[in-house]
Amino acid sequence: MTDNSSPEARSAAPLRLGTRRSKLAMAQSGLVAEAVREVTGRAVELVEITTYGDTSREHLAQIGGTGVFVAALREALARGEVDFAVHSLKDLPTSQPDELVLAAVPQREDPRDALVARDGLTFEQLPDGARIGTGSPRRMAQLNAYARSHGLRIETVPIRGNVDTRIGFVRDGELDAVVLAAAGLSRLGRTGEVTDFLPVDTVLPAPGQGALAIECAASSADLAAALAELDDPYTRVAVTAERALLAALEAGCSAPVGALADVLVDGHVVNELRLRGVVGSTDGSSLVQLSTTGPVPTSHDDAAALGRELASEMLAKGAAGLMGERAL
Repeated sequence: MTDNSSPEARSAAPLRLGTRRSKLAMAQSGLVAEAVREVTGRAVELVEITTYGDTSREHLAQIGGTGVFVAALREALARGEVDFAVHSLKDLPTSQPDELVLAAVPQREDPRDALVARDGLTFEQLPDGARIGTGSPRRMAQLNAYARSHGLRIETVPIRGNVDTRIGFVRDGELDAVVLAAAGLSRLGRTGEVTDFLPVDTVLPAPGQGALAIECAASSADLAAALAELDDPYTRVAVTAERALLAALEAGCSAPVGALADVLVDGHVVNELRLRGVVGSTDGSSLVQLSTTGPVPTSHDDAAALGRELASEMLAKGAAGLMGERAL
């Protein structure tokens, strides 16, 4: 069918934003849609897409983790059914397809993990033998390691489901607590349900946690340029370093790998970037945890080099033997 409308009318057509259907994905995409409306002056409509990760009831480690929430959105982009897509950055595979561009990484939300426990308990107040739900081997490894080092006894229980489902396990008394990403709870307006924010010294987040990725076709140069206005350079270099570490470890997003790059500020001057990484066995009996600090990278390549350098040090300390999932 031929589109006989004028170029002006076509350019004024609403931009189609591809998003997963979950409440959290819709909330995240809604925030991005509003920002895109402001920078482009065009309407943005959300196009809901169901991904394999949304429909599978298997645990993420079983279905591979990497890309299970992303592939369907990328396919819709490739077919021209949507103009751009929004992902949780931690769900993105570390390799970027040539036909797609990561147009923007907006300013990151709180990267920490958060505890939602019964009776308002903090992590250290949980009873002996407390059952803590999480679908993440990364969280299991670090929570178990922390408990071991403090003489606590916990049981980590693998769970799946959306935020309501997970918190429901606590409300129903099935679990003593669950661990979720603080950023997701914030975007849903549910920070008030958090009983403890887990410091990154206790649990390093997933690479890219708290950040969003805005992706479009590489051929859509004008759109990519407009979306780039939403990019936050400090978030971009931080997550680039974290994801380079993950890639160099040859690990997928369901492997027990944590990483966080943060800028170090002296007064009001940002002068260094610190990158921390951890790999652990899920029972917490063995962890490899290292960090490196250097000048704030000024390019993608410099940021990636920082991640690869730390990964190399971690592998030299035995990190490879602690990862159950290795990307092929």
